[in-house]
Amino acid sequence: MNTQQNSTCRKKEYQKISFDLKLSIIDEIINGQISVNYASKKYQISRSSITYWMKKLSNFKQKSTSMGKNNELKKLRERI
Repeated sequence: MNTQQNSTCRKKEYQKISFDLKLSIIDEIINGQISVNYASKKYQISRSSITYWMKKLSNFKQKSTSMGKNNELKKLRERI
């Protein structure tokens, strides 16, 4: 029997990704510029992480777009 005495399981090191980069990646995917698979290869991030960000940050996107709609309504009312 051959057993390795000093083999330890290494933990995978994760890179820190800024919030702005997460939003830009999600924006590219939602706009159809790139796919989730291509983004995972390009930025060296797992697909599950990207889908998790999309679910988690979808509320943030909705809030930011709703603010944009309110601003657009204000501008249209000012024109009238």
